[in-house]
Amino acid sequence: MGNSIGFKEFQRELPAKAVPQERVAHNREFVGQYSDAQLRQQSGRCMECGIPFCHAGCPLGNIIPEFNDAVYRQDWEQAYQILSATNNFPEFTGRICPAPCESACVLGIHAAPVAIEEIERHIIETAFARGYVRPTAPVLKTGKSVAVVGSGPAGLAAAAQLVRAGHAVTVFERDDRPGGLLRYGIPDFKLDKWVIDRRIRVLEEDGVQFRCNTEIGRDIPAPELAARFDAVVLAGGALVPKDLPLPGRELAGIHFAMDYLTQHNRRVSELPIDPQELLATGKDVVVIGSGDTGSDCVGTANRQQARSVTQFALMHQPAPERPRFEPWPHYPNYMFRTSTSHEEGCQRYWGINTKAFLGDENGHLRALLVTDVTWETDVLGRRLAFSEVEGSEREIPCQLALLALGFASPRYEGLLEQLGVALDDRGNVRTPSDSDFLTSQPNVFVAGDMRRGQSLVVWAISEGREAARQVDVFLMGKTALPSKDAVGMFG
Repeated sequence: MGNSIGFKEFQRELPAKAVPQERVAHNREFVGQYSDAQLRQQSGRCMECGIPFCHAGCPLGNIIPEFNDAVYRQDWEQAYQILSATNNFPEFTGRICPAPCESACVLGIHAAPVAIEEIERHIIETAFARGYVRPTAPVLKTGKSVAVVGSGPAGLAAAAQLVRAGHAVTVFERDDRPGGLLRYGIPDFKLDKWVIDRRIRVLEEDGVQFRCNTEIGRDIPAPELAARFDAVVLAGGALVPKDLPLPGRELAGIHFAMDYLTQHNRRVSELPIDPQELLATGKDVVVIGSGDTGSDCVGTANRQQARSVTQFALMHQPAPERPRFEPWPHYPNYMFRTSTSHEEGCQRYWGINTKAFLGDENGHLRALLVTDVTWETDVLGRRLAFSEVEGSEREIPCQLALLALGFASPRYEGLLEQLGVALDDRGNVRTPSDSDFLTSQPNVFVAGDMRRGQSLVVWAISEGREAARQVDVFLMGKTALPSKDAVGMFG
């Protein structure tokens, strides 16, 4: 490494953020950039650790020590080449990934880990500024055609790899613009939409064709698509949200989180929205669910000037340290975390159970009936079962409830139903093994949340890359596309 004792000389430092009072007044990104000196210091913290577990912590198998060393030496082109060899979209992961690589950082055993995610973001932004990001598709084509259904991170990654292999790639998207979850699920203050548009232009220059406002299974019969193309990659995501079927669920003012976020994203982009506006302005908002989507709802509600914003979690409040059942180098899911949205204002309740939605005489939501709960845990602290605290039942004012409970499965009606692909016991599209992305239909492959269930953007990109590799083998009998197995991984 460029600085073998940098981890002793420098502390972890992140770029400055705009203060909450400023950033809630707009929907733009608010995280700054490192100075040149800060960036060199942070990359210099990467240790000569012998076995870089960060490789394994990253679902993409990113070659992290090597690009850190290149950044320290200020060899930006080499840093970009190393990073882009394993990650098609560092501008996405560098903004919205929870950084499992940092959880696996060896330095993180006894100190703050290397700021890998921020370094990654700086590499790709520098690469775009210097003109290193260019089309990579070969001049000679294979003559094979591939349809990719869905333009979220899995679909875009599959398309990027397949066009690099020389195939003709068409991406079908049911929405009016490509990007899927990236465009309509993640708020602009975390991922500005010009970042997506910039990457779409690169893919189009590479030869990828996008057909938006086209839903396979409705506008084009799914069997017809499979017959027209040599191969099909299903990357439609997990679209069926988990519901909360409690008394009063039919009241006006109860919505799925993704419907709320999608409408706000469209409003910010000055695109048409549903006549029924979902606005938090002047309301007591309760977000039910403690994950990233719930946090995004908190930030959005604050920007819409909600009267109050509250977030519920059924589980007890986690400790700020790793739990014993998630030791290093595994990613600690059950740790207390405060997002930038929480910093902007939010009352967080842990160990609370929603019992019913309560309405007024006009059929509108007015409050939630809740109780506190306690959890029984095993010797390692893993949750086993909860029980309600006697006498804790009470009402919490609420005129807008947002259900951020995750997603159950892909939507079966239409595309999957027409193709007749086999499903697993969770309702996801079944494949023979984790390394085989072929469905029960002979030329139809699947990647991302549609195959593995709801997961991270970085996992979706990994799935898209691996599926593209299997498609290339299917079409050509061999492939030069890289596999993450060359690096290895945990999980």
